[in-house]
Amino acid sequence: MFAILRNARNPLLRIGVVLSALLLAACQPGGGNTGQRIDTSAAVPVALLVPGGSGQPGDETLALSLQQAAQLAIADLQGVKIDLRVYNTGASPALAAQMANKAVDEGAKIILGPVFAESANSVGLAVANRNVNVLSFSNNADIAGGNVFVLGQTFQNTANRLASYAASHGKRRILIVNDQTPAGEVGARAIQNAISRSGATFAGKASYSFSQQGVASAVPGIASRVKAGDVDALFLTADTAGALPMLAQLLPDQGVSAQQTTFIGLTRWDIPNATLSIPGLQGGWFAMPDPGPNLQFQSRYQATYGSAPHPIAGLAYDGVAAIGALVRSGRPDALTRSGLTQGAGFVGVNGIFRLLPDGTNERALSVVEIRNGQTVVIEGAPRSFGGAGL
Repeated sequence: MFAILRNARNPLLRIGVVLSALLLAACQPGGGNTGQRIDTSAAVPVALLVPGGSGQPGDETLALSLQQAAQLAIADLQGVKIDLRVYNTGASPALAAQMANKAVDEGAKIILGPVFAESANSVGLAVANRNVNVLSFSNNADIAGGNVFVLGQTFQNTANRLASYAASHGKRRILIVNDQTPAGEVGARAIQNAISRSGATFAGKASYSFSQQGVASAVPGIASRVKAGDVDALFLTADTAGALPMLAQLLPDQGVSAQQTTFIGLTRWDIPNATLSIPGLQGGWFAMPDPGPNLQFQSRYQATYGSAPHPIAGLAYDGVAAIGALVRSGRPDALTRSGLTQGAGFVGVNGIFRLLPDGTNERALSVVEIRNGQTVVIEGAPRSFGGAGL
C-alpha cells in the first residue's frame, strides 16, 4: 500500500503535539557515521523501541499501538523481508539507551523509536559510534542531527507551509503572536524562520504570559499593532487546549477579525472538532495532512485489531514502510544516510514525507480555512516532492 515515493497530560502531549519544553542537545557524531549496510537477500533486522514496561497505562497502550502499526506495515511490504524485534524502554532514557545497545548487539541494522525526546536523544548518543541510524517518533527538532532523525510533525515544517502559502496569497506582513512558554518560543522562532524563507515581511512579535490575565492584558496591544495598518496576518502559536479560544474571543472584541486580518495557526484547530465553531476563528487558516491516507490506515488498523490506533501509531507504520521501500531497491546502502534522505521521499499514513539531511523531516500538508464551522481545503497537499527516486 505504501512505498517509496517516486516523482509522483497524556502520552501524545509528552511526545510533543505541543513541542517538548525540554530542549536537548542534538546528537552530533563524527562524519564517519553513515549507517549500516545490509544484505538485501536476507531479512533485515529492525529494532522497534516502544515505551512498554513503564507501568503507566497510557504508555502501555501507546507501545502496543506502535507495535501493531509496525506489524501492519510489514504485512503490506509484499515480499520485502523485515525481521522486526521489539524492545521495551519504559519511560527511562537510560533504559532506552541500554535497549538500543542490546538491539545492535543482536544484529539490528536500524532503530525505530523511541517516542519521547529525552529517550530518543539518549539512544542516538548510545549507538552513534556503532554506525546505526535512529528514526525516532519524536517531533522535537532539537534532538535531530547526526544519526538521529525525527518522524513526527515539526513546527518548522508547518510554519514553512503556511508562511509560503500566505506570502503567495497577499498576506505578506505577518505578526507573530506567541505564548511565553518554551513551546511558544520555539514555535515563534520556527515561524520567524519560515517568514524569512517565504519572502514575506516579519512585522514583529507580540507575546503574552500563559494565563488568562496574561492573554487579557496583551490583547489590546496586539489589536493596536494590527490597527496601525501594516499587518496582513497574525500567526498564532496557541493551541486549542491553551490560549486559542480566549484569543479568538478577545481579539474580535477589540476590532481584529480573522476575515480582515487573517489568523494563521501553527497547531491543528480541528482537534477537538468543536473548536471549528468558535465565531472568532471563522476565516482562519491552519495546516493538516491529506485526510485520505490516514482514514485508510485507521480503517485497516481497526479491521485488523478491533480498535482504533493511537494518534501517533502511524509513525511506526511510516518508519517500517520507508525501510521496506528502501530495502526493496536492492541497494546494500539503502539504510545509510544517503538512502534515508533520498529526495523523492516516501508515502506514509498522512501522505508524502521525506527525511532531511539535518535529521528533521518534510511532510506534505494541506492548507485549510474554517468556514461556517467546517474545514475547507484552500490548497491541497502536494503529491510529490520531485527529485530522483530509487
